[in-house]
Amino acid sequence: MSQSKFWFQQTPAWVWLSLIPTLGGFAIAYAGYKSKTNTWIVLGISTSALAIALSANSFAFVIWLAQIGVAFYLKKSYLVKTYPKNLPIPEEKELAKLVASTRDKLDINECSKNELVNYLGLPIVYANNIESLMNEGYVFTHVEELIEIAGIPEKQVARITPLITFSYNYKKEADYSWKRLNTYSTPELITCGLDGAIAEQIVTERQQRGEYKSLIDVKQRTGLPFNTYRHIA
Repeated sequence: MSQSKFWFQQTPAWVWLSLIPTLGGFAIAYAGYKSKTNTWIVLGISTSALAIALSANSFAFVIWLAQIGVAFYLKKSYLVKTYPKNLPIPEEKELAKLVASTRDKLDINECSKNELVNYLGLPIVYANNIESLMNEGYVFTHVEELIEIAGIPEKQVARITPLITFSYNYKKEADYSWKRLNTYSTPELITCGLDGAIAEQIVTERQQRGEYKSLIDVKQRTGLPFNTYRHIA
């Protein structure tokens, strides 16, 4: 069983303490304190205060049942709010979305491989794919590219989508990176320092089979050594 599944299957001790007649409301207040939710603190204290005031009244039993119901109702929200930062986002889509709402978003184009693995919970092979593409100058702009370009399964992408964002960095765009190989003409590439024959081969391949997806794609499709055009990256 994964750590995230175990976390959400547990029942915190304060939930069981809510079963105590009259004073059980303070258990809800404690949950509010631990999760930094002031409304729960007020609710818990008010519940116990009301139970004490009506301790000799038949309504005390109703209040007791209500505090138990509230405690079990709040259990899931409490576990989401206190979900450990060192655990990756859960695999279940609904839980992933709830946990993501309590965390900062991660910029795919600026994050480290360590964050991809330990913060998002991506397997190392997919983190390596993203890192490799970013090192080659690729700029991700939407989640579909993580599937189509980085090769990450749709289920994994759906899980991390609420927790990621995509920044815009003009220095990584066409006029500042290897992407010039997708837009520049042969004379323009020669002006950038490429040998005439190499520039012509790159442009011809691009015109015949479409834009390059990465520097690796350029190498595989043209057969040209990386060092013949690396300075344009």
